[in-house]
Amino acid sequence: MTEYEYKIFEKIKHLIPDKAEELPEAVLTYDISGEKIISDQMAAVFYKDSYFLVENGRVSLCEKILPDDRFEARMLMGCVQLEHKREEKARLVCRSTLKHKTEFFVITARLCAILEGREYKEDPSQAMRFCVKCKRPLSRDIEGDRCLRCMDKSKYVKRLWEIMKGSRAYLLLSIVLFFVVTGINLIAPQIQRVLVDDYITPRNKDILPFVFIVISMFGINLLSRLIEILRSRILIKANTDVITRLRSTVFEKVQKLSVASVSRRTAGNIMHRVTGDTTTIQNFMTNEIPGFIQQALMFIAVAIILFAYDWKLALLIILPMPLAIVAHRLFRSRTRKMYRRQWQVGDQVQTLLHDIFSGIRVVKSFGMESYENRRFEKETDEECRIRIRNERFFAIFSPVVNFLMGMGEFVLLYYVGNKVIGGEMSLGEMAVFSTYVSLIYGPMRIFANITRQLTMLMVAVARVFEIIDEKIDVDDALGAVNVKIKGNIELCHVSFGYDESKEVLHDISLSIKPGEMVGIVGRSGVGKSTLINLVMRMYDVTDGKILIDGHDIKDISQECLRSQIGAVLQETFLFSGSIYDNIAYAKPDADREEVIRAAKLAGAHSFIIKLPDAYNTYVGERGYTLSGGERQRVSIARALLHDPRILILDEATASLDTETEKQIQDALANLIADRTTIAIAHRLSTLRNATRIVVLDGAGIAEVGTHNELMSKKGIYYGLVMAQRQMSKMRTE
Repeated sequence: MTEYEYKIFEKIKHLIPDKAEELPEAVLTYDISGEKIISDQMAAVFYKDSYFLVENGRVSLCEKILPDDRFEARMLMGCVQLEHKREEKARLVCRSTLKHKTEFFVITARLCAILEGREYKEDPSQAMRFCVKCKRPLSRDIEGDRCLRCMDKSKYVKRLWEIMKGSRAYLLLSIVLFFVVTGINLIAPQIQRVLVDDYITPRNKDILPFVFIVISMFGINLLSRLIEILRSRILIKANTDVITRLRSTVFEKVQKLSVASVSRRTAGNIMHRVTGDTTTIQNFMTNEIPGFIQQALMFIAVAIILFAYDWKLALLIILPMPLAIVAHRLFRSRTRKMYRRQWQVGDQVQTLLHDIFSGIRVVKSFGMESYENRRFEKETDEECRIRIRNERFFAIFSPVVNFLMGMGEFVLLYYVGNKVIGGEMSLGEMAVFSTYVSLIYGPMRIFANITRQLTMLMVAVARVFEIIDEKIDVDDALGAVNVKIKGNIELCHVSFGYDESKEVLHDISLSIKPGEMVGIVGRSGVGKSTLINLVMRMYDVTDGKILIDGHDIKDISQECLRSQIGAVLQETFLFSGSIYDNIAYAKPDADREEVIRAAKLAGAHSFIIKLPDAYNTYVGERGYTLSGGERQRVSIARALLHDPRILILDEATASLDTETEKQIQDALANLIADRTTIAIAHRLSTLRNATRIVVLDGAGIAEVGTHNELMSKKGIYYGLVMAQRQMSKMRTE
């Protein structure tokens, strides 16, 4: 079961009392009842011997599963359905919109494997994982083997201390100032006692000592505030340096992760960790830690004074504190879950915002602004609801705890009142004692409420270090070398699959000599883009090896490898900035002549100079102010400026008109002469002059040859060319 299936089962298991304590083999959600599409409140729960359909809060069907039964998922017009087959009869189990298509086929494959008694290889990224210590299910975004509750918190504190290495002097100086401020605050009540006992109570009319005492109190207060300002400035400097270092560490690690590792998370999730979680840590270090340290010092100092004066009374005053600690420990698990859920919902809101703003042209082109407004309102309402629920809990919990802790004040009032009435204590001593007690209750309340801040901190710290500690699955080998690439590429029995259940490429062997242009063709989904991603080492091969100039690609440093490969990918991406900046991105130290030469070779110069600011024209996010063909030509110019030894073209001319494509093909012809080129082309005619054409089919190489050789064979390539010609003919008609 996946985490998602487990959560669904937890919500509905009470409806199946006979099976509630038994984990099912699979839980499938669906959203079509009869002919109506409704919300995801329906689920099919499968055990080895039976399955149940749960609809609208009740079990609508219970069916036995016999050893020879089978399940089959079928695609229909606009929907997918699951069928239960017994002998020659097939019974409809449930239907869904295509939203759940993948889920239907994956769960069907799992059920068939279970019924046939064979092992089902599930995608590791989807498999259900459990904490090795407490056996609770692990959230999918936790990379380690322990849940947040069981993680070693001290390990993270030690690592934060290591990151603070360059700022420890500032931190130690601020701690010294904490001692100074604490000492000053302890002196003030003693001066207050003198003021009350020597001048206010006996009505002493000697004005000069009175003025001196008042000035002393003012001076002490002013000195305390000045030191606090200095201490705050020092702490802000230290914490800002630490968080900048931490944020840079997280960002650098994300940069090192493979495409597969980054793709497992949403952009909003990663952004939240790089910015949101580090901000939470910064706020805690800047706002909470200083107060905690100062209050801890105050608590220790005042406790010593109170115990020295009357240890029995001191015990009565501090006695409520353990009650508050116990209360917080009892609700610690709930608090952690509350803030974990709040983080997840906040993550979803950020992801939704990122998707909407990134695809704003699509949103507007379909007139979906109102729909997206409703989606955003729904997500923010959910976040608001959770935040209100959490704050409502603490709005009740905190006053109750504070009342428990304040019980000592009533004891103090009774005790001090008796002493003053009995003449055993002066009003000045009462004022001192009351001030000290108020000073000790401040730290006690902070200690009682620190659990809330610590929970938020540990959630943020754990998520940050999950990224930092994540294993790099595509990493440089020990002793990776830097080589000058000539362009000889050899694929030796290469196999690759994005998960263990299915290979995209199987036993691929191919040799490409320097200067050759090799075209890769095949129907959609056969692994053309995957093949070039392996050459660029975006992923590591599952089996076999890739050699470049005789070196295993894993033994060449990734920076060296990619610095000598130029790629124009199927999805063109331009950064926010000028056209000049986007072309020069491949070679920041290039002069203007080099940039313009690359633009001319790519056929981009002619349209660039017609723009209002020519090369200084600003393009919006992802280059949406340019047309698709213009973006692609800028992307090609960027690759050409890179001056690569290996040139990779993934549908590089797909968005260009015939005339522009001809210009670029002519320009590329001059560059291909001394470069190894691998080209994936939508228009097969563009590969007519390729040295060789490789046809992929069924996860392997089906045909290899020149255009004329493959056309004469009348095989797969011939069929693709003829189908494309027929489509072109139909368009012209």
